[in-house]
Amino acid sequence: MLSLTDVHVHYNQVAALKGISLNVQEKDFVTLIGSNGAGKSTVLRTISGLEKPSSGEIHFDGQRIDSLPPDQILKLGIAQVPEGRRVFKDLSVIENLLLGAFTRKDPKAIDRDLRSVFDHFPRLQERKTQLGRTLSGGEQQMLVIGRALMSSPRLLLLDEPSLGLAPIVVQDIARILREINNNNVSIVLVEQNAELALELANHGYVLETGQISLEGDARDLATNAHVKKAYLGI
Repeated sequence: MLSLTDVHVHYNQVAALKGISLNVQEKDFVTLIGSNGAGKSTVLRTISGLEKPSSGEIHFDGQRIDSLPPDQILKLGIAQVPEGRRVFKDLSVIENLLLGAFTRKDPKAIDRDLRSVFDHFPRLQERKTQLGRTLSGGEQQMLVIGRALMSSPRLLLLDEPSLGLAPIVVQDIARILREINNNNVSIVLVEQNAELALELANHGYVLETGQISLEGDARDLATNAHVKKAYLGI
């Protein structure tokens, strides 16, 4: 479905990614773990077209996408939920969600997906007329995930969705991500909470200083001695 082949990304003269290669299959739940500054967010931003590789290739469904602008990549079926819960604070919940469908033209399909988002996030339906800035942190995170789902993605990229949230809210988000993946949406998750990430994912990659140092089945990575010491605090 998605493949990155020997992708390098530079910020000015500084190498952020140094030859990243990874694959995501249909219905996969893939996680990227690593310390701050390892390049995890850069991988997501490069897939979604916000950063351009200095070399290497990215393909989605057999089409090369690394030279496409972000809106074209979104139309192909790749949506990103950025770090930091970037809601439109002066727009209502429903307006935020409908903005996620701005590239779509079928009102019936949009309405169907809106109902699906409300099924995943009943609290958003309860607060659909409230402004984004009046929501709690957890509700804002639900809103940005819901907004991404309104683009009808086949691949969902998530950057630190649990950051700053209470543990009970994190478990709600985790449950909903499982539901989304079970509904045939592939997921790539960047998550500082490595234990949670490896619990959710079926495959994982460990990034260290812009390079992949380990990859494999998420359960195997969770028992790897280096991963346990460096990222799981064991």
